[in-house]
Amino acid sequence: MPAEPVEGALRLRQAQPAEQVPLAEHTTLRIGGPARRMIVVDTEPDVIEVVGDLDAAGEPVLILGEGSNVLIGDDGFAGTVVKIATRGIDEDLAACSGAVITVAAGEPWDPLVAYAVGREWAGLEAMSGIPGLVGATPIQNVGAYGAEVGQLISLVRTFDRATRRIKTFFPVECGFGYRSSRFKHPPLDEQPGRYVILSVTLQLRLGAWSAPVRYPELARALGIEIGDRALATAVREAVLALRTGKGMVLDPADHDTWSAGSFFTNPIVSASTAGRLPATAPRFPQPDGMVKTSAAWLIESAGFGRGYGGGAARLSGKHALALTNRGDARAADVLELAREIRAGVEDKFGITLVPEPILVGCAL
Repeated sequence: MPAEPVEGALRLRQAQPAEQVPLAEHTTLRIGGPARRMIVVDTEPDVIEVVGDLDAAGEPVLILGEGSNVLIGDDGFAGTVVKIATRGIDEDLAACSGAVITVAAGEPWDPLVAYAVGREWAGLEAMSGIPGLVGATPIQNVGAYGAEVGQLISLVRTFDRATRRIKTFFPVECGFGYRSSRFKHPPLDEQPGRYVILSVTLQLRLGAWSAPVRYPELARALGIEIGDRALATAVREAVLALRTGKGMVLDPADHDTWSAGSFFTNPIVSASTAGRLPATAPRFPQPDGMVKTSAAWLIESAGFGRGYGGGAARLSGKHALALTNRGDARAADVLELAREIRAGVEDKFGITLVPEPILVGCAL
């Protein structure tokens, strides 16, 4: 059943939102039981009014974008899903500050990257091909090939559900870390999901040349040295080719892309733990003395090769870090495979993998 747009609190009271909506139709894993109801909101005032009304009524609320970084349980969600569909890009261009763009949370991410590259605004090109909406990017501090969105964000504008007021966060307040932020891992005195992201302001450099390329695989694909620049259009093309080869660009006909992207984050471990890994294990020293290693390498080295699994949920045949739905998988199937992989890696290397997607109505 399709979801229906609702314009603010009045229509929330008067209209009949879509009922018993299968959430599998709204996630890239194509998995998830029904939501009791779903409301699509396409303006910022509607987001504020609808979420505020639902909170006041004591209704459980799930904020959903494109569902590209979520695993929803087979029982679904016993509440209202508010699906964000806001649009809009405001531009402020100046030679000294570059391109300062404020983007509505419901804008799709990769078309924004393509738009920026086409306008010769540099900085986003290495994050081409990432699915999802702009509003989700600060939550996860999304990144790829050595770039992270937190490096480019200047403001995050939110609706504070506790005070029912607008609250704006500067980067220093966002707690950006590797695939993390205060919006994903809030302080102890803050309720999870307190802030609904309304828009994100990004500061990009003017020019046709990319940011310095820091990731070895991307530098090799471009035929340049690490730290060099390339045309942003070339970087985008190279990243899309690399991601496509790994099954990380959505394709309805390719079950290797029926995933939530990387299911586990790359572990960041102590130097002593990294020292106990085999010499061939990737190691990326961090500024604080910790060491990042590769979750994909750990998974494959623990015996879980690409395509592993004989059921409805398997590892991608293109990349060992993606758990995929082969057509009729349930959340329980994905979780069973994830638990097996996590236990195998922990047994062999003493490192516990941490899931990257948000788990709704289920636990690993």
